Amino acid sequence: MPFISKIERQSDYGSFNSSHPIVIDNGASYFRIGWAGENEPRVIFRNIVQRPRHKTTGETVTVVGDHNPALLKYFDCTRSGPRSAFESNVVYQFEIMEYILDFGFDRLGADQSQIDHPILITECACNPVQSRGKMAELLFESYGVPSVAFGVDAAFSYKYNQQLGICNDTGLAITSGFTTSHLIPFINGEPVYEACCRTNVGGYHVTDYLKQLLSLKYPHHISKLTWERVEELKMEHCYIAADYASEVQLFQRGDKEAEDKTRCWQLPWTPSPVEEPPSEEEIARKAALKEKQSQRLREMAEAKRSSKINELENELKGLEFLLEELKDIEEDDEIVSFLASRGYASKREAESAFAKVTQSLRKAKGEQVPSEEKVDISAAEKYYLIDIPDDELSAEQLKEKRRQVFLKSTTEARQRAKQRRLDEELEKEKEKKLEEQKRMENPERYLEQLRAKYKELSEKLEQRKRLKTNGNNANGNNNVSGGVGRGERLNAAQRERMRLLTTAAFDRGKGEDTFGQRDEDWQLYKLMSRDNDDDDDDKPDHDETELARISSRLREIDPTFFPGSESGASASEAPRFRPLTKEDFQIILGVERFRCPEVLFNPNFIGIDQSGLDEMVGVSLRRLPSWVQGLEDKMTSSILVTGGSCLYPGMGERLEAGIRMIRPCGTPIKVVRATDPIMDSWRGASVYAAAMQFPQQTFSRTDYYEKGEDWLRSYKFRYTI
Repeated sequence: MPFISKIERQSDYGSFNSSHPIVIDNGASYFRIGWAGENEPRVIFRNIVQRPRHKTTGETVTVVGDHNPALLKYFDCTRSGPRSAFESNVVYQFEIMEYILDFGFDRLGADQSQIDHPILITECACNPVQSRGKMAELLFESYGVPSVAFGVDAAFSYKYNQQLGICNDTGLAITSGFTTSHLIPFINGEPVYEACCRTNVGGYHVTDYLKQLLSLKYPHHISKLTWERVEELKMEHCYIAADYASEVQLFQRGDKEAEDKTRCWQLPWTPSPVEEPPSEEEIARKAALKEKQSQRLREMAEAKRSSKINELENELKGLEFLLEELKDIEEDDEIVSFLASRGYASKREAESAFAKVTQSLRKAKGEQVPSEEKVDISAAEKYYLIDIPDDELSAEQLKEKRRQVFLKSTTEARQRAKQRRLDEELEKEKEKKLEEQKRMENPERYLEQLRAKYKELSEKLEQRKRLKTNGNNANGNNNVSGGVGRGERLNAAQRERMRLLTTAAFDRGKGEDTFGQRDEDWQLYKLMSRDNDDDDDDKPDHDETELARISSRLREIDPTFFPGSESGASASEAPRFRPLTKEDFQIILGVERFRCPEVLFNPNFIGIDQSGLDEMVGVSLRRLPSWVQGLEDKMTSSILVTGGSCLYPGMGERLEAGIRMIRPCGTPIKVVRATDPIMDSWRGASVYAAAMQFPQQTFSRTDYYEKGEDWLRSYKFRYTI
């Protein structure tokens, strides 16, 4: 990057006397300040201001110049973006300009608020008087400078290169800056502002256009495409095409020359770890670990088994003691009450529990249970109270009878459902065998039949879905308004419910609302509830189930089948995810290299209806006085390009070709570039301010207080001294 900031604080401010001028190049992109007569500015920084807040205390600080990444730890820089004092290339925000001047004077070494040195500050061509007056007011009122002079940056660059013999005293200066581009004619070393031109296109628009193109091309890497990084890519890789149309066709063909002109920016990328086969030591270690875990699980299972055996033995002892106590009780009523207090309904239930616990204990100990000892309680013994009349039972026995009735009904229903499922599974297995037999007899015909059936069911369900959405008017035009009413989207049961509700509301709509006081009102509720139960919207449809079965079957026997295709055999495969590679983290710069700088010659690419750099030459030449003989040839024979946006390779050749197309044949055209397009404006101002005649071109603070800002309207800076 040619733009390098220098913000170290100078320590020799006091060594310069008060008559030594300070030179300021106040550009829209960078701010440069230094002493007159020197070859390099002392301080350089970005002409922006940012005011982030502290994340903890909420305190606001002012950051001037380049963004400091270290502040991200302590300050929230997302809510306050960088702000500039410029609108296009004119200073309007003087509050921000004051922050920038404070920082510039402080870095230069000034240790007091008063600046007792004359100042030469640059401005754009044809700067508005209001902006110049506000700047003079800021310098005189806030800093107390003794005198100020305003000069055009492009004029200083032209005069500096004229002294070096690069250009003549009569010629054209084309400067392309950060936000605008100017063309200024010079006659005998003085600018002719009446014939100058401006286009609101500069380096900012080139960077922004490149950022937009790369963001659209690589949306998944948009976080990496920051403004600073895109600006670096622009300065490193962009160039001006000699013929834009031919260059585009070259990249459209994609031949070897286009590949040579393509650049690649590799983003940070970490390859996926490659799984290597485990070594013998690793296998042995895993086997030992697995054996250790298995041993632990076996110990836990043995401890759980021992605990269960203890619980069963204690329960068995309790049941033995209970049965021994029952032998001492003779009356039936006492037996029932005794068993009820222990949680049993009858003696049979206690004996059955004893047998079950005994069997469970033997299983837990791993003993073989004889078949004759297995407990098999018949339904008559299990539900012994069902057939006894209610008048012969006590209250507790009635309660037990109801429980037995409930248990018997649920058990029988469960058995019937189980038998039904078994029958369905057998039927499905039988159908599956038949289908497999058909497939083995003629696989191609079987697959064709499945595809046809899948297509038929898919179209049927799609048609049903359309009818449900659009009603019966899906294929007709009976609806005059073109819309679909809610009733057309309801099925028969839902429409019947709507009719019942409408009827009920119409019948009860007058007078007092008495709905629900009569029995027939509740019959209406029951009818609506039954209709709701009959609604099959939430129930699985037979066609959908069959379609899912056929789709699953097709996936098993047809590897080319993809659900959702029209014919069942899809031409496109299902999307597959692949691991990210190095190529996925590359930014390829091809046609963007010359397409973005092309906006300097064709601003209509970004929606700006203005002239390009080559067209500005013709506009400016037509504004020159016609009475001077041979003036246009002198102008075109000395064209100097300067500014940060003229550093692209091929700028001079493209500019010369464009000017030759609008000038008569045989016109002398010479395009040269400044020795340093970025620093020549400050260096030219430094040389000018070091001259003895410089104080004559300034106006003092006394003149400002006596004549006011209106005197600046007649202020004219002379560059030939």
